[in-house]
Amino acid sequence: MATSAPARIQPDLQALIAARTAQVGIIGLGYVGLPLALTFHRAGFPVTGFDIDPVKVARLNAGESYLRHLGADAVRAARAAGRFAASADFSVLARMDAIIICVPTPLNESQEPDLSYIEATSRAIAHTLRPGQLIVLESSTYPGTTEEVVLPILAATGLGCAPGHAAAGDYFLGYSPEREDPGNSRFATAAIPKLVAGVNPASAALAESLYAAAFQKVVRVSSPKTAEMAKILENTYRAVNIALVNELKQLCLRMGIDIWEVIEAAATKPFGYHPFYPGPGLGGHCIPIDPYYLAWKAKQHDFTARLIFLAGQINTEMPYKVVEAVISGLNRARKSVNGAHILVLGVAYKKDIDDLRESPAVKILGLLRELGADVAYHDPYCPRLHAGRQNAFTLASVAFAPADAAQYDCVLVATDHSGLDYAAIAACASLLIDTRNVTRGLDAASIIRC
Repeated sequence: MATSAPARIQPDLQALIAARTAQVGIIGLGYVGLPLALTFHRAGFPVTGFDIDPVKVARLNAGESYLRHLGADAVRAARAAGRFAASADFSVLARMDAIIICVPTPLNESQEPDLSYIEATSRAIAHTLRPGQLIVLESSTYPGTTEEVVLPILAATGLGCAPGHAAAGDYFLGYSPEREDPGNSRFATAAIPKLVAGVNPASAALAESLYAAAFQKVVRVSSPKTAEMAKILENTYRAVNIALVNELKQLCLRMGIDIWEVIEAAATKPFGYHPFYPGPGLGGHCIPIDPYYLAWKAKQHDFTARLIFLAGQINTEMPYKVVEAVISGLNRARKSVNGAHILVLGVAYKKDIDDLRESPAVKILGLLRELGADVAYHDPYCPRLHAGRQNAFTLASVAFAPADAAQYDCVLVATDHSGLDYAAIAACASLLIDTRNVTRGLDAASIIRC
């Protein structure tokens, strides 16, 4: 039930945004929420971050960052400047003028959308919802989520949002897809163009004003469904093209052609082509998941997204292809994978970050363990691998120097972190499985590229 807190009407919120005094609340302080909170703080807003993890909250309030790519000083500087705090007390949402939702949208065991985090967060907001507040969903999801999932939960409070009408409602609701790329130093959060939309013109205008105060460029689109579909398109485009090069890699391996040289050659064309690169599978929160969200939603409209589904299958199979290469390499050395000592180099989903979300390396570790291998890993960015939705096991990163490669029956490069001497590793390894082209230019019988 909505609280009886004093109402603020739309002109009040516009004025608060213009004065940078609007209280901004960010729900979910992970790889999207925390950079977003710091972005609004740098723009001059008072920001409160909300998370259900008390460890995260305590670390942030102590001025510590748990996201390595943000740098050690980012949170400390925000705390020292004031106007930034973290909280696990969701009743504090009543004090916020703008609330932005940045919670996970995973898949369930049947590869269908799991919106439980969005639903639970929407209910928490509804419990303290008051007139004049702006609510914005940023989580990647299928077209229709804002209006079909979030809006009904908030509407159950008795407050109205007047979707589709020019007149303003009691509160305001919009969608603005996150476009965070952890570890990409070329694009700071504020420099990435921000799509915004609202369920009515008043909501869209407020969302546009809020983000324009913190981002260099804001692009307003006609509806939340359009913005939700745009986000899905961005990631499906990448997933389909990565699936294409992953499949071509398998063909090139059979034909004795270097797929990496092929890609570089094609990339010399100055128009009509953009290079994508193969790997051991897809990682990160969005690219492995979003196409399945779209394919699931398409079924509700009696439409089968065949190409999208096929691309998902190809990318999902890649960790299994890597394991097949390990088995083949060990067989060539008259060794069994059962009992083999295998070292996996890198478990983050991409180089030089600590992000483990949907990492194919974690899947590969699990598959090798199931086959009876004695598996270890080394990753300077991920000191511990905790049990989670992707895996039921825990592991700790082992110390490693190139000469240590000789101690293992197989060394598998799953993530190409900088700072490792791959040539020296290849020289010491009896079997090196290269999924990232780190041994380009090296010619040794011990190297298998897959």
